[in-house]
Amino acid sequence: MGAAVPKQFIEVAGKPVLRWTLEAFEAEASVDEVVVVVGEGQEGRVRELAAEAGLGKVAAVVRGGATRSDSSTAAVGWAWGRTGGDRDCKLLIHDGARMLVPAKVIAAVAAALEGHGAAAAAVPSADTVVAVRDGDGGTVLERALERDRLRRVQTPQGFRLGLIRDAYAAAAADPGFTATDDCSVVLRYLPDVPVLLVPGDERNLKVTGPADLAVAAALLDLP
Repeated sequence: MGAAVPKQFIEVAGKPVLRWTLEAFEAEASVDEVVVVVGEGQEGRVRELAAEAGLGKVAAVVRGGATRSDSSTAAVGWAWGRTGGDRDCKLLIHDGARMLVPAKVIAAVAAALEGHGAAAAAVPSADTVVAVRDGDGGTVLERALERDRLRRVQTPQGFRLGLIRDAYAAAAADPGFTATDDCSVVLRYLPDVPVLLVPGDERNLKVTGPADLAVAAALLDLP
């Protein structure tokens, strides 16, 4: 995808990936404001993008960090200050590269927070997933996992603000833990909090390489 252009700024069907993503949240009635967390030096570019697209819900563009956890912590910190420490505020955290997130998925995650402290979009696994171990000559299959009990977790992932703030505060004191997503932080440090899963969508793919860009462009061409 080329190091010269970050993936979120690559154009698909005439618009940058990030603009597609932000427009999805702009159009969703359950979303009041959006904070965009970006890499160092990208703040101005994102502000220009938001202004050109008329994205009125983009309330702030803040610098992230070296890891996903750092960037999520930056978003949580901004939301905490913005709301005056409202622990019940609903916060949805989304991958900017998931440009085709359907409105119904955003709405479902937000609605799930009415009765739960944490929620996420997920889809069933169509592939067989296996556990492995090191063996003679390489990696060998140890056992197949039950497919009907497996899900592929997507974003957005939603949380009551106080809950996710508490989880990340605990994570900050444990440098040995590396989070793969925000729900994993809750699972690790607040294990008594159930994370409700709502139906995701196969179109809600994460654009990480050239093949994903081609798939996204093809999906946009579908009626």
